[in-house]
Amino acid sequence: MNVILLEKIGKLGAIGDTANVKAGYARNFLFPKGKAIPATKTNLTDFEQRKSELLAAHDSNVATAQSRAEKLTELSLRIEVNSSDEGKLFGSVGTRDIAEAINAQVGSDIAKSEVLLPNGAIRELGDYSIALDLGYAVHAKVSLTVAGLDSAVGVSDDGSLIEEIDEAEAAAAAEAEANAEQTDEEQADD
Repeated sequence: MNVILLEKIGKLGAIGDTANVKAGYARNFLFPKGKAIPATKTNLTDFEQRKSELLAAHDSNVATAQSRAEKLTELSLRIEVNSSDEGKLFGSVGTRDIAEAINAQVGSDIAKSEVLLPNGAIRELGDYSIALDLGYAVHAKVSLTVAGLDSAVGVSDDGSLIEEIDEAEAAAAAEAEANAEQTDEEQADD
């Protein structure tokens, strides 16, 4: 089926290009989303009249997407989740979790469909670089650190687990050790 593209679409073409696509793709995606119209003689003449209007709308949409991308530049997220001692998550961190964390930190309107996780949901602690597709060929990257809730567990550059003990935990351990020594001394006196 031949269609006229109303916006730039990946490998199909730019605004005003005609493309030959499968009928189901046109009926189920391109036409309902307003991304294309059937390539008929009347639609071709109508499109030529509206071309400057469509180009201006496309340029404003690209500018909006680029301003959203600028807000996200150099963004560093931290999501804390329950995990095992080996660094495996009890559950996973998915696109919805990442989108909610971005929106909470920046106050933007990132949808979960804009978060790209090509290898699926994150299931291990560590640092990740997350790509965002903001539409209109505008992409952004954010850095994400997935950390455990109970202790600050992370992954070093060589991939080994690092566990930083909280000061309160260290103080509690020292106090327990001192109590144990005192009890041993009292038993030795008896």
